Amino acid sequence: MSVVVRDETAIELQKDEIGRAPLILGDKQTFSTVTDTVAGMTEKKPPKAWPLLLGLAFSVLMILGASLTRLVGWGTGTWGLNHPVGWAWDITGFVFWIGIGHAGTLISAILFLFRQKWRTSINRAAEAMTIFAVMAAGVYPAFHVGRVWLLYWVFPVPNQMQVWPNFKSPLLWDVFAVSTYMTVSILFWYVGLVPDLATLRDRATTKTKQMVLGIFALGWRGSHRHWLNYEKAYLILAGLSTPLVLSVHTIVSFDFAVSVIPGWHTTIFPPYFVAGAVFSGFAMVMTLMIIVRKVYNLQHIVTIRHLENMNKIMLATGSMVGYAYAMEFFIAWYSGNPYEKFTFINRAFGPYSWAYWTMVSCNVISPQFFWFKKIRTSIPIMFVLTIFINIGMWFERFVIIVTSLHRDFVPSSWGYFRPTIIDISTFVGTFGLFFFMFLLFIRFLPAIAIGEVKGVMPAADPHAHDDHGPEGDGHDAHGSDDKHDKHDDGDAEAAHG
Repeated sequence: MSVVVRDETAIELQKDEIGRAPLILGDKQTFSTVTDTVAGMTEKKPPKAWPLLLGLAFSVLMILGASLTRLVGWGTGTWGLNHPVGWAWDITGFVFWIGIGHAGTLISAILFLFRQKWRTSINRAAEAMTIFAVMAAGVYPAFHVGRVWLLYWVFPVPNQMQVWPNFKSPLLWDVFAVSTYMTVSILFWYVGLVPDLATLRDRATTKTKQMVLGIFALGWRGSHRHWLNYEKAYLILAGLSTPLVLSVHTIVSFDFAVSVIPGWHTTIFPPYFVAGAVFSGFAMVMTLMIIVRKVYNLQHIVTIRHLENMNKIMLATGSMVGYAYAMEFFIAWYSGNPYEKFTFINRAFGPYSWAYWTMVSCNVISPQFFWFKKIRTSIPIMFVLTIFINIGMWFERFVIIVTSLHRDFVPSSWGYFRPTIIDISTFVGTFGLFFFMFLLFIRFLPAIAIGEVKGVMPAADPHAHDDHGPEGDGHDAHGSDDKHDKHDDGDAEAAHG
């Protein structure tokens, strides 16, 4: 049946046999028009807002630079750390950004292994966000050691003093987990980029662009052998990335779970942290993709169906996080441990109760609105909810870290943590780093996986008998791209069909 999409595009579309909207909207969409749309983001003059946003992001990035300079010059005492709160905004920011980085790998790897075709329009941007989020997260462990020039000591490299890392420390486990995750994420992202870099190379109008893009395209010509090797490499990297999604935030949770501090020493942390990471990561992907699809008019590629599916995942993971909150209180009561009981009562009704109930409101109540289809498909509402979710997920890490430390076993050592201006400016500055890198990414690289999107179009179906089948694309008006498209899409049909 023919229905109207009630968003900015108001495009007529055909639902499939089980009532789902197509992944790519518009009867006139062909392989060439998709290529023109995505490649045009890098070839045409950027929107007027782009240089303004880039300048703003760079200004905030400079705040990060100034904050870290002050930190190195004066030491970690510049932060609001005190006794007994020896960890605070630094570790909170680290765990927050590592969590943001989980959505990209989940969308790219796990959904790829489960052959979920709706991932194709959002996986490239999500993968890029993973890399930039891990870069932002890496700022904290590098500088919170105090003497950053001795950071190489955390690696298993013997030096003249025969100092070796403490392999029993979960902080060292973080080094290996995060560095491995970063490496595999970059490889996964780059391998997916290769066919699209070749498309940009073939469309380039200057020798310099052709040469640079040609180097990074690795000689890609879209042959059958190239596609087979590409699919094998992509599948292997997806298989490597999938356990990393689960292991990285599990190891991050061990920073707390292997301690003996009440509120931290619990076995629920690994699955709880993983669910929270996916929850916050999807929220950040949603926040940015809603803006990008509007600014670049990508409503026919990043459709309401994509956004609704992401909202469903946030509903599921948000419910898991809410369940974990409830179980923490239950176990604290059931254990009979008076220190555990006090810690959780203090969280909910102590000096930081405002932070705890902000966390519960944003992370437990907000995603429940996604039970309603009207809200799941309303762009303004979902945009606001994703912002609330990320606020709540930052507060979750803050609550776990600070409220478990500020009232220790000895009441005489109790204290109250207050962030300094350097705490705040460092955290704000990491957003500058993240957005600066993301803005450069959408300007100079294809933000949508062109080859993968074509693979889910009706034209890629060998059994399709409509007016925009594969045989019609070679005669598109955009002749400069046709030769490459024929190579790309004939093999994309085999690879992704």
